[in-house]
Amino acid sequence: MIERAGGAGPHADQPVLTRGGPLADASAVMVMLHGRHAGPENILELASPLAHPGFCFVAPSAARRTWYPLSFLARREQNEPYLSSALEVVHALIETIVAHGVPASRIVLLGFSQGACLALETAYRLPPTLTLGGAIGFSGGLIGPPGSTWDSVSPLDGMPVLLGCSDADSHIPRERVEETAGAFGARRARVTLRLYPGMGHLVNSEELELARGIMEAVVPGAG
Repeated sequence: MIERAGGAGPHADQPVLTRGGPLADASAVMVMLHGRHAGPENILELASPLAHPGFCFVAPSAARRTWYPLSFLARREQNEPYLSSALEVVHALIETIVAHGVPASRIVLLGFSQGACLALETAYRLPPTLTLGGAIGFSGGLIGPPGSTWDSVSPLDGMPVLLGCSDADSHIPRERVEETAGAFGARRARVTLRLYPGMGHLVNSEELELARGIMEAVVPGAG
């Protein structure tokens, strides 16, 4: 059982909520990251439509309900120390789940909005020993100011990455979603990109269905 997040900095020792049964009985885990001015209880609302046998849903909390204070397009130093703390907390949580007996290949990282940016950035930065079973960004992209580039380091060997967003999201530029798809693709991730005309800042039913497909690949026969 995980009651508190690890890591350091402003987000350390925040509560972790779970759904879908105890971690000790889980075959796989979905780590869910909430958006700005929200909390783990909000992102866990997706646990019901995403429910799969064998999956436990784990959602850490951001201090003051915000992972970092400014836009994900701001200069990284402007979002410190919160951004580094957020990345460290999620990384530490994944390591804790692995220590509980669930391999990284059976962990799926999902986030919405600010949480999606954090999820994708975490998945991109994790060492090869922690290559995940999937990364899902609903309305998000990799973090950094316009003109950022991301090193194509170790290959991700077909790790599924799902990117879903409106084509005109007021918070998430289409160009950054496409850049994110390119960065993961350069590392040989298996990227699915969906841009929805005029959708708004939300999650739609097709995105949930695609997410369930990633979960089914992690735990075959769960659907």
